[in-house]
Amino acid sequence: MPGTHFRRQIAIESYVADFCCLGHRLIVELDGDQHGHEHRLAYDKRRTETLERRGYRVLRFPNHVVMREIDSVLDTIAAALSLGAPSGTTPTPNPSPQGGGE
Repeated sequence: MPGTHFRRQIAIESYVADFCCLGHRLIVELDGDQHGHEHRLAYDKRRTETLERRGYRVLRFPNHVVMREIDSVLDTIAAALSLGAPSGTTPTPNPSPQGGGE
């Protein structure tokens, strides 16, 4: 989506999101094989719930899906971006120490 900016490896609370579009409050997580284990699934669920309480939407994609079905993954991300930011949310007030972002 033109004009949309994702930042990589952004800290949100005690978590580090793989990719985050602050303006749309959208997080994209890419999950490797280790995410299929039961203890990791429980951790990911708690993490997603925490981020959603902070006003973010979280999309998760297994690495193998990204590698094999990138067009579908990009379509899913574009569809989420077209929805805009969740109502009642605002971008983070603290700019990145590296600069840039939204």
